[in-house]
Amino acid sequence: MTPFSTNGRVRVADRHNPRGLIDTSVVIDLAQIDAAALPSQIAISAVTLAELGAGPPATADPAERARRQDRLQRTEATFDSLPVDGAVARAYGRVYAAVAAARRKTRGRRAFDLLIVATALAAELPLYTRNPSDFQELEGLVEVIAVPAS
Repeated sequence: MTPFSTNGRVRVADRHNPRGLIDTSVVIDLAQIDAAALPSQIAISAVTLAELGAGPPATADPAERARRQDRLQRTEATFDSLPVDGAVARAYGRVYAAVAAARRKTRGRRAFDLLIVATALAAELPLYTRNPSDFQELEGLVEVIAVPAS
C-alpha cells in the first residue's frame, strides 16, 4: 500500500499524469467527475480529511450531516492521506510567500487550501482541483489541473 494508491477500491484510467493529489473540492464532487479527468494514482492530504471531518458537526440538518459523515467515511476508507510533516511545512512557506506576493488572502479558511497545495508541492504531485482560479498565483510552483464536471 503506497500513499498514492487507492487500495484497489477505486480504478481510474491512465493519462499523462499517472499520480496526483486531489483537493477537497474534488473529493466533495467525486461522484460527478469523469474518472478520465483524474490521475490513475490518487492521493489526498490529511488536511482534506480535517476539512471533511468538520463538515458533519457544521450543519444542523440531520440528513445533510449523514451525507457529510458518509463522505468522510468513504474518503477515509478509499484513500491513503499524505501527512502534514516537515517537508509540507517547508513547502507551505514557499506557497505562503507566493500568495502573499500576489496580495491574495493567506489566512483563515484559505490556509487549509494552501496546506493542501503545500502537500502536493512537497510530494512533487500535480494538484487536481475544481477551483483552479484559487491557485493562479502559484503558477510555476506547482502544477494545478482543473477538474471539470462530467
